Amino acid sequence: MTDLFPPVLADTQPLADRLRPAKLADVVGQDHLLGPSGPIGRMLAAKRLGSMILWGPPGCGKTTLARLLAAEAGLTFEPLSAVMSGIAELRKLFEAAAKRRAQGKGTLLFIDEIHRFNRSQQDGFLPVVEDGTVILVGATTENPSFSLNAAVLSRAQVFVLKRLEEKGMALLLDRAEALTGQPLPLTAEARELLLTLADGDGRYLLNLAEALFALKDLPPLDSAGLLASVQKRAPLYDKDREEHYNLISALHKSLRGSDVDAALYWFQRMLLGGEDPHFIARRLTRFAAEDIGLADPQALPQAIAAWDAYDKLGSPEGELALAQAVVYLATAPKSNATYRAFKNAAKAARDTGSMMPPKHILNAPTRLMKDIGYGAGYAYDHDTADGFSGQNYFPENLPRTRFYDPPERGFEREIRKRLEYWDKLRAKRQEGTE
Repeated sequence: MTDLFPPVLADTQPLADRLRPAKLADVVGQDHLLGPSGPIGRMLAAKRLGSMILWGPPGCGKTTLARLLAAEAGLTFEPLSAVMSGIAELRKLFEAAAKRRAQGKGTLLFIDEIHRFNRSQQDGFLPVVEDGTVILVGATTENPSFSLNAAVLSRAQVFVLKRLEEKGMALLLDRAEALTGQPLPLTAEARELLLTLADGDGRYLLNLAEALFALKDLPPLDSAGLLASVQKRAPLYDKDREEHYNLISALHKSLRGSDVDAALYWFQRMLLGGEDPHFIARRLTRFAAEDIGLADPQALPQAIAAWDAYDKLGSPEGELALAQAVVYLATAPKSNATYRAFKNAAKAARDTGSMMPPKHILNAPTRLMKDIGYGAGYAYDHDTADGFSGQNYFPENLPRTRFYDPPERGFEREIRKRLEYWDKLRAKRQEGTE
């Protein structure tokens, strides 16, 4: 197979490729894995490299790390792209690896975008991983828990690579300037903005830097000049995959934690990523019922009104209505008492099967039903002095159970007082003291 990185002329080779680290010590931003106490660092120190899945965002160095691990461990590096390859290519690589193994040489099989292999393809390389014919290093931007077979995960450790932080990004720019022998044509403020624009993607940062190096004989660009010269990296967001669920989880938990500013931030992150506002509106409505409930009876109407307003206005005007709902829900008193009551009652209903209601609360439209006791002894609550009869409404063989237990927060404080009042009246009526 041809090398993923064939020799090219220096003046046509991309800057990011020319700056690719030549040794592990030059890798930026992954000390938690490669340092002496990191799991990969310990593997190398013990000279026992195992199969692994490198999970991280684009531009964090997954491919580079795999190549350097092969060199460090003295293994033949065999790269394969899951986008371009299939079972036939895998078989050829396995045969070559088996021949090397017979000669006492090892193989590191690097599969880029391993999540793109389907289940049967993933199963295809399990035998050669298990018997040690190859050391598998897979690279993925997707959550391995969802995208890889359990059998693969049981044979390979998953290591999470971090997006590059500002310190590491700044180091890459320093290296780029040293390699090219020229400074970036940026003011200090614009240089900081450049790091922000790259959004943790080292490869993208170096591509931006390369475009800036090509600007000749210009005074240093300020922030406005930089924005006019380069394009900002689109935020990482995939509406069908893990980032979609990560951000909606962050929004939901920020609302639950009554952090209105964080909630607005994640709300905007989702909009900027292209999320369907209807999906957000649906989650806001769910949140109102699950996490606020009757602590603020207006929370659910607010969420539904915002959803309805968005449907009528569309984007971008309707997004302000959703933002209002975010603010309202974040600042409302919180209670999951209704949600817990719903779950508790559901469990009791499942556990108790088909218990009949007590006969006194059953209607008796026929003479037979009256004769067997349907409706006998029913007390019409409106005819009582307090509008409350205190009768038992549970099945006869099911003890009275408290499913709904409102906290003393928001409007539910008043509901709790009502329940306590009715509890006392019920006890008196059932004891016959009133």
